[in-house]
Amino acid sequence: MTIVVADTSVLINFLKIDRMDLIGRYPGGFVATDHVRDEVTDQYPSQVERYMAAVAAGHLREEAVTALSELRLFAQLSKTPRLGVGECSAIAVALSRGHSLAIDDGRAIKHALREAGLAGRPLRILKTVDVVVQLIHSRVLDISSADLIRHEWETRHRFRIPIESFRELVR
Repeated sequence: MTIVVADTSVLINFLKIDRMDLIGRYPGGFVATDHVRDEVTDQYPSQVERYMAAVAAGHLREEAVTALSELRLFAQLSKTPRLGVGECSAIAVALSRGHSLAIDDGRAIKHALREAGLAGRPLRILKTVDVVVQLIHSRVLDISSADLIRHEWETRHRFRIPIESFRELVR
């Protein structure tokens, strides 16, 4: 498995249910940029403590956007209306380093895939649901536990996955 660079949206889904341990057990590991950390801090202050605890526990690594190619792509993407800095930095790092990208926003996904096509690089996109399915395949989660998480997201956090059970997605 490859390393996954996470956008804020995917991390928030796991932070809200206090299950960053699952991110820590994802094969290949998760990385968040400093811009994603700043978005969590600015937009989700109730999740900052959990985020910092996840970093301290090694469930998630933080990395800065530093390489020239990353900075160029980040600057270019930052000019795109309605893309946040977290999305821009996650896309830039994933593409530049050859990592997968965890992101839920459809508009941002389209931009990421367009940039990957322009660069002639493959880019694996994972949505929150794909992360959970991979955790099931890796035997980190069983289907009934995943379904309890799906139910909590839907009933307590307004994050709906249009399935009745993860059984529908696991082959």
